[in-house]
Amino acid sequence: MEERAARLHTLSINHHASASQNDSTIEQEQKKTYVIDTNVLIHDPNSLLNFEEHRVVIPMTVLEELDKLKSGKSHTAADCRAAIRQIDKVLGHCTPEQVEAGIPIPRGPDNSTQGTLTVLMSSVEDVKSPLPDHLNDNRIINDVLAMKAQAPDERFILVTKDINMRLKARACGIESEDYHNDQLVTDIKQLTRGYFEVPGSFWDQVTQVETEQDGADTLHYLSHGLLVSEILGEEVYPNQYIIDEQGFVGRVMSIENGVVMLKHYKADSMLEQEAWGLKPMNIQQAIALQLLLDPDVHLVNLTGAAGSGKTILALAAAIEMTVEQKRFNKIIATRSTPPLAEDHGFLPGTEEEKMDPWLGAINDNIEALHLNDENPTGSIQYVKERANIQFKAMNYIRGRSFQKSLILIDESQNLTPHQMKAIITRAGEGSKVVCLGNLAQIDTPYLSPTSSGLTYMTERFKRFVHGGSVQLNGVPRSLLAEYAESFL
Repeated sequence: MEERAARLHTLSINHHASASQNDSTIEQEQKKTYVIDTNVLIHDPNSLLNFEEHRVVIPMTVLEELDKLKSGKSHTAADCRAAIRQIDKVLGHCTPEQVEAGIPIPRGPDNSTQGTLTVLMSSVEDVKSPLPDHLNDNRIINDVLAMKAQAPDERFILVTKDINMRLKARACGIESEDYHNDQLVTDIKQLTRGYFEVPGSFWDQVTQVETEQDGADTLHYLSHGLLVSEILGEEVYPNQYIIDEQGFVGRVMSIENGVVMLKHYKADSMLEQEAWGLKPMNIQQAIALQLLLDPDVHLVNLTGAAGSGKTILALAAAIEMTVEQKRFNKIIATRSTPPLAEDHGFLPGTEEEKMDPWLGAINDNIEALHLNDENPTGSIQYVKERANIQFKAMNYIRGRSFQKSLILIDESQNLTPHQMKAIITRAGEGSKVVCLGNLAQIDTPYLSPTSSGLTYMTERFKRFVHGGSVQLNGVPRSLLAEYAESFL
C-alpha cells in the first residue's frame, strides 16, 4: 500500500491547505458567567463540564425542577439523576460559603480544575422583579437580572434550549443562547448523504488509477487528494458510495496512506438484490440494502422523508438475516415515545402489547412484506415467531446487553445524543444496530435537526469503518405520498 501511495503521490493534491490566520486579530474574551437551565442538564447531564474556564451558575429553581423530574424509569428521569450526581460530584462536602463563592470544577483523569460552579439562591428582595414569579422560567430570568444588578460590569449568559425562554430573556436585556456543545453541524445540509453523484462518467475525470482483481471483486486504487479535490469536492469516508450516470457504483472500502480503495459495482446488479422478497426501487435503496446485509457493518443509519422506504428495507433485511441466514437470534424493535407514553404501565397487557401503538409502523411493514401470500395472517405470525421479533420500551432497556441481536431503533430523530449513546451501547457481541429517522419530523421539545441524537451519531460515526449512513431520496410509498411530501 505504501508503494502504491508513493506512485499516486505525484498527482496528489494537498487538501489540507492552511486556513487563513485569524489568531492575531482575536481578542482575549473576558470570563463569562453561564446560567444553565434545566432542559440543558436533561439534554446533556455533563453539560456543566463544557464551559471551559468560565463560571457556571445553576439556579436553585433548576435543582427544584430536577428533583421533581428525577423519579421514574423514563429517559428524562434517568438524565435528571445523572445531572444531580454530576453536580454533587463537583460540590462534594463544600460549605455554603464556598458554594456561593464558586467551587472549582475538576476535569480530566488528573482532576485538574478549570472554571467554577455556583448554586444561585433566589433573587434578593430589594431588586424589583420585572416578571411575575408564578413560572419557573420567570424566576430564573429574575435571578439573572438580580445578578446583573449586583455586578453590572460582568457578562451573564443564560443557556437554555427553550426558544421562548431565550426570547423572554432577550426582551429583559439578558444575553441568551442555545447549548451548542454537541451540535457538530450548523446546517443539516452538511450531514453526509452516504453517496456522491458524479455527472456523466466518473472515469472520464480520473487521471490515474490502479486496478486489481481479488477473486470476483474488482478493486480500484485512487489518490485521496485527487479524488477529494478535483472530482468530489469534499471529504470521503469508509462505506460511502460514488455513483455516476453510466451505471458505475463504487464503494469506499478503505482510506490508507493517501490512497482510496473503491470496490466496483454495477447499478443494475445492485438493483437486483433481494431481502425477504423485497427488491430496492432506486439506487439509494440498493445502497442501503447492501449496508444492511453486510456482516462487516455493525451500525447503519437510514434517514429520509416519510415513505422513502427506511422501515421496510430495514425490516426485510432484519428478517432475512435472522430467519434465512441465522446471523441473529432475535430482532429488538424500539423507538422513542412521546412524554405521555413514557409510563407504559397505564396500558394493559404485556410489554409488547403496551408498545404496539408506538411500533405500529413495524407491524404495518411486516404486513406489507406478506400482502401477496396465500395466508397473510399466518405468514405474519410465522415471521414474528421465527424471527423472534420483540417490541421493547426504550425506557426499560438501560443496563441490558443484547447478544447476537439486530436492534432496530425507529424514530431515532427524537433522541438526544446522550439517549442515543445509552441505546447503542446495549449492543453486545454479534449484534447490529439500525437507526431510522426523518429529521424533518422531530416531535421532542428542545430538539432541532442539528441537535438531534441522530445527527450527532451520524457525524460522530462517519469515520467508523464498520458503520454506514444513507439518506434515502424519493417517496416510493405511492404517487399520492410523493405528491403530498412535495407540495403540502
